[in-house]
Amino acid sequence: MHIWVDADACPAVIKDILFRAAQRTQIMTILVANKLLRVPPSPFIRALQVPAGFDVADNHIVQQVQAGDLVITADIPLAAQVIERGGHALNPRGEFYTPDNISQRLSMRNFMEELRGSGVDISGPPGFSQSDRQAFAGQLDRFLSKRR
Repeated sequence: MHIWVDADACPAVIKDILFRAAQRTQIMTILVANKLLRVPPSPFIRALQVPAGFDVADNHIVQQVQAGDLVITADIPLAAQVIERGGHALNPRGEFYTPDNISQRLSMRNFMEELRGSGVDISGPPGFSQSDRQAFAGQLDRFLSKRR
């Protein structure tokens, strides 16, 4: 199993949690971004820079993910593709995307995008909080504990 991170928009505190988990569990964790990332020296952590462009990092993750891998992303279309390939998708706020909820999430995302496109002012998600951080860490720990 590998952990793939859609790292361009992943909060630094989530990356830190992932770095500690990679060391503790010795699971290869690969951060994919179109910018240069600094990661701690570890045989279990790797940063991969892909060319700039729309969805280049997402496409790379989808091409590489294997059934059973975990992908950390807030990108709902990416999560849907990961689930289709038999992977698991966890967002940085600690919510798993599942076969049961991904269609609803995609529909809501598309609806909100239509509203924004028609000029309706819609605020973004709330700021990243301590409870989000704790929820992510808890979900990650539970997931990794089941995989041992």
